[in-house]
Amino acid sequence: MTIVFERCNRSGTHVRLRHFHLLPYHSFTFPAAYEDYPFDDVIDENACTVMRHRQNKKSFALIMRQGGNLYLNLKCDPLEADFLRNVYQSVLPGYHMNKTHWNTVTVGGDVPEDILKRLISGSYDLIKPKRYAVTGGFARE
Repeated sequence: MTIVFERCNRSGTHVRLRHFHLLPYHSFTFPAAYEDYPFDDVIDENACTVMRHRQNKKSFALIMRQGGNLYLNLKCDPLEADFLRNVYQSVLPGYHMNKTHWNTVTVGGDVPEDILKRLISGSYDLIKPKRYAVTGGFARE
């Protein structure tokens, strides 16, 4: 299984984003998510991929390869971030990020698939605009 972020193009069809095929987990669809490569001139499998929300440009995931490992930086509630670091060896304070609000997860480590999926979704939920619903529209008031 692979995590695939998709977005709707102007015609309303889903477009698969290329670098999340590196993660061996479940498929996701996040409205208005897109890939950015602010740190690399050459975009290849070793490029650092930043996943952002199109409306506010905030990042919710960074995908990095280093030393043969795949790492994922995810935004997290501070209490949950600390808890996860104490429970899983493959969860560390965020690499090059605010250590209070970000964790770095080694993909393929001891974090179960269902927890990793929840962490990715939670990271997206923390940065999405307040009125933006995960279902792809605006929330009712």
